[in-house]
Amino acid sequence: MNIHVPSAAQWRKSSYSGGNAGNCVEVASFAPVTGVRDSKNPDGPKLLITAATWRAFTAQVKSGTHDLP
Repeated sequence: MNIHVPSAAQWRKSSYSGGNAGNCVEVASFAPVTGVRDSKNPDGPKLLITAATWRAFTAQVKSGTHDLP
C-alpha cells in the first residue's frame, strides 16, 4: 500500500511527554492510517499503521500488557 503523509498532518505528543526534549514519539491520524514518528527527527521516517492497530496497541499499553518504563 502506498500512502502519502500529508504535509498538513497534525502531529501531537503525549501529555506525559513533558516539556523537555526527551525521548518522545508523535502521532498523527490521517485516513486510513495513524502515523508515528520520532519527535527529535520530524523529517525522518514515519511508521504507518492502521488506526485499529494503533487503538489496540494504546489500549494494551494503558492496561499494562506491555512492560514499558
